[in-house]
Amino acid sequence: MGEEVRLKVMVVEDDPDLNRAIARKLGDHGEGHAIELAGDPYAILARLEAGTADWDVMLLDVGLPGMSGIEVLRKFREAGSPVSIIMLTGDQTASTATECMRAGAFYYLTKPFQSFELTSMVISGARHSQLRRHLERKTGEFDAADSMLVGTSRAMRKLRAALDRLASQDISILIRGESGTGKELVARALHERGARRTHRFVALNCGAIPESLIDSELFGHAKGAFTGATTDRAGVFVEAEGGTLFLDEIGDMPMGVQARLLRVLQEGEVRPVGGSGVRKVDVRVIAATHVDLAAAVEAGRFRQDLYYRLNVVVLAVPPLRDRSDDLPLLAAHFLRKHGGATPPSLSPEALEGMAAYGWPGNVRELENSLMQAIALYHEDVIGPESLPAPLKLMRARSASPMESVAEDDDLLPLTEAKRRASASYEARYLKRVMEKAKGSVSEAARLAGLDRTNFRRLLQRHAIDPTSFK
Repeated sequence: MGEEVRLKVMVVEDDPDLNRAIARKLGDHGEGHAIELAGDPYAILARLEAGTADWDVMLLDVGLPGMSGIEVLRKFREAGSPVSIIMLTGDQTASTATECMRAGAFYYLTKPFQSFELTSMVISGARHSQLRRHLERKTGEFDAADSMLVGTSRAMRKLRAALDRLASQDISILIRGESGTGKELVARALHERGARRTHRFVALNCGAIPESLIDSELFGHAKGAFTGATTDRAGVFVEAEGGTLFLDEIGDMPMGVQARLLRVLQEGEVRPVGGSGVRKVDVRVIAATHVDLAAAVEAGRFRQDLYYRLNVVVLAVPPLRDRSDDLPLLAAHFLRKHGGATPPSLSPEALEGMAAYGWPGNVRELENSLMQAIALYHEDVIGPESLPAPLKLMRARSASPMESVAEDDDLLPLTEAKRRASASYEARYLKRVMEKAKGSVSEAARLAGLDRTNFRRLLQRHAIDPTSFK
């Protein structure tokens, strides 16, 4: 989850010292989440009945006065609440942990717990509760809100704001982004929000057409212009008359065709292959590329004059790894799109494996992965066993601390098993945050919410070399 997200966390704990410590760690002076504190379980159940229990995560003490926290947990689960509930207990026996998990807890923490363990579990719980909420939204509300570009992260809000400003301006726009990020969706959004929306939107992938045919696809051809040209063909510029022409992967266009395209953009008229006349066209051209066109110009693979013609305004579509906050909403979107009348959900383990994965194929890979998982699942919830192989590997690497030692340490006393699990989790966490900070100890310490001295001490404890991440 990105740092701009303000999660809503309810802490139900009758120990005022622990309440203050949690609020300090998770609240405005720590992680920046919106924190509510309570010690009365009946007040919490009243919020549930009133429909105002809208938190992302609830930290719930097992030993509450007047009512067991486990009973409160059961009532939330019976009501179908999507809130992820993390149980807090001072009881280190396995039976209490088992009872919490069977009653529907997202996780449980034994007091005293490590602060990094708390923050990590809150983020994971919030991710899962958001997925459940998105799946429960009414179909009309869901489709209307997300028909163009799915996501509420800062990057997507910034992109949508740019779309709103540019949609009505009839200027050339270059969309940059990795393969699978949704560049065509951005182009369609510009078209649908602009003055040309009553006319056609025509898309052409310049990298998917043989060089011998691309002139004909773009500008049309006359009958008999070449072998196989048995009829006249209009070409995409004419097909998009009055509307929008989206030229995807324009960086793959041959140099000779680039010159003819520039002439069309400058003159506003096309000459069909083998034709004797020209035809005026009124088309808004939006181009997209996954390559650096400026570097291609320097290398002599792309015309500089065409680059300047297309590069009036640049829109950058972020890769999925840079907007991981959107993963629950995107997953819900595709589960509903492909999951039929009663779409399945994702187990916390499956969702955590997806959150740990880098998604080199971006949103397209996410959609394909969920389509495969839907085809393989057999219950109401998709588990990690239905995920594609790369996601299973990431899920195994990001397994919960207790799960990672369950097989090897099942004969150890619970306290020792938890100590080993905590150390293992801490080491994995430090390596992940160092990777994200690209080896910068100062940046990694900031991301972890620790001062630099303590963070370096943790690195030394686990024999982690910061220079290996640069």
